[in-house]
Amino acid sequence: MVDIDSALRASAYSGKRNKRGEGENKDSSKKGLEPFDPQVHATKEVADAYSMWLVIIYGFMIAFVMRYFFMPTQESMEGIVWLLPVMLTATVPSLHKIIIPNKYSELYTRGNWFRSSFLFLFSWLALSFLLLNPPLADIAPPTLASGIDIENTDDSAIIGYSWDDDIYQINLREDSTNIVLGMAVRDNVDAENAKILVTLNHNSLSEPIILVNGTVIQQIEAIDKFNSVDNWTRGEATNIKKENTGFPKVASNTKDIGMAWDLAEQLNKENVNLGEYEIFIEIIEDEGHVEPFGVNSWTKIITLKLIQTESI
Repeated sequence: MVDIDSALRASAYSGKRNKRGEGENKDSSKKGLEPFDPQVHATKEVADAYSMWLVIIYGFMIAFVMRYFFMPTQESMEGIVWLLPVMLTATVPSLHKIIIPNKYSELYTRGNWFRSSFLFLFSWLALSFLLLNPPLADIAPPTLASGIDIENTDDSAIIGYSWDDDIYQINLREDSTNIVLGMAVRDNVDAENAKILVTLNHNSLSEPIILVNGTVIQQIEAIDKFNSVDNWTRGEATNIKKENTGFPKVASNTKDIGMAWDLAEQLNKENVNLGEYEIFIEIIEDEGHVEPFGVNSWTKIITLKLIQTESI
């Protein structure tokens, strides 16, 4: 036996379920997959292929023009050398419409322009890196490997140091000490034949003292002095695992060419007094591999500051 109230409720529930089901069927029919047209799909693939090769060739052409025609007219790596190719990204859509037939160019959307612009930039960058770095060229000048350093001895008066912003501060417990100054030259190619000038200046000097002026490889005495130092104040370099490499921080690479000088001997004194010593370094390379600029130069002024403190 089914009462009237239960029958009415069952009928109402069944009606709602049928309506909901009919709506879902209608929606699912509307959301069906679009018909696949092989011809249209093939046309889009051809259009994408045309676009890909167009921007790759365009990027390579810009890299060649900038490297062999534009850069030789510059004296150094000006910002326009990189800014101009980036600005040319705006020409990618117009280039498509001019070169690619309308049958394919009219299929491109904003997504195509976005992908094409980045592909152009990456193509230009990739070839530029190949053309501007060894073994094809070397636009980077030789530099100091890692600033300067001084020899660390057991009987040293040094009780602390700090290396920050090209200022090397040495804290002493006395008013003078013996200082062996060291530095190393680093370059991508042929650091031995780089020309280096290092001068030492102090307010007590009438004119700067020339520590070295000539080709790096010819500074045999300074190189031997550097190699004779067992410990440097800034310590050894570390690898990715934060383990010591066995090389000093001032010359952490096996190809770095280190040089050192006894400053007291250069100043013609028994010891080096307190004060600020200005060290001027200029390194130049002008061999054939430094094209397109012909000459790569690097200069730096480093301050060696000796102060007396009781404790650190």
